[in-house]
Amino acid sequence: MAQRADLHTHSTASDGQYTPSELVRLARDRGLDLLALTDHDTVDGLKEAVQAGEQAGIQVIRGIELSAREYPTFHILGYGFDPESPALSDLCRGLKEGRDQRAPRIIKFLEEQGVRISLSEVEELAGGRIVGRPHFAQVLVRHGYVSSNREAFDRYLDTEEFLRRVERPKPPAQVCVETIRAAGGKTSLAHPYQIEVDNEKLERIVRQLAGCGLDAIECFYPKHTSEQQDFYLSLAQKYCLHVTGGSDFHGEQVKPDVRLAALELETDWLPN
Repeated sequence: MAQRADLHTHSTASDGQYTPSELVRLARDRGLDLLALTDHDTVDGLKEAVQAGEQAGIQVIRGIELSAREYPTFHILGYGFDPESPALSDLCRGLKEGRDQRAPRIIKFLEEQGVRISLSEVEELAGGRIVGRPHFAQVLVRHGYVSSNREAFDRYLDTEEFLRRVERPKPPAQVCVETIRAAGGKTSLAHPYQIEVDNEKLERIVRQLAGCGLDAIECFYPKHTSEQQDFYLSLAQKYCLHVTGGSDFHGEQVKPDVRLAALELETDWLPN
């Protein structure tokens, strides 16, 4: 059964603009049947989102976006797992500690680039939750070092030097897949274009992950070209994987050009 869905969104539990409850209300106003909250490396917002979904009459899938080691922007989406799974909790705890330990290094890196902001201001913006690069970007905009979050990433927070010097520990993608599946969930390869490898290498990655239990590929994504989308759909068919899609919505203050998606997706295979 096809539903109007967005299977890739973020809230204030990680680096999004809106609380889980606010995000669910936006999804209702967008006319969605199903929303997956997939915050970075945390399940903290899921209980609130599920409760808000019950009140709003929208099905909310418990989700997460885990960061993998092999490439700087290599992410695995998880759906419908037990959020109290010990193995998943341990994995999230380690990823959070890595982000917390990285934050002072980002401040030092920015100082070396002539940028002076305080970690306390970044942490205040994060509201006591996971501190991510978008929080640093917003503070850079606030102080006039850049005009937009995108410029903050292009000039400072996503450069080769930044990734070489300030990267944090991450698990292998196979561990991400296996941990989510052990918690009773399903997995999808997020925004494949961001891995930035050629099609032949991407197919090897998909083939390997499918062998480890990968369930789906995020074929529909705002920045995929039609050629990329067609290739990802062909990989899904070739390796008997489901098709997912989402906006990667963070809110207009974080990603001004991204709105919630309303994709017609087959969702029967997703656990509640």
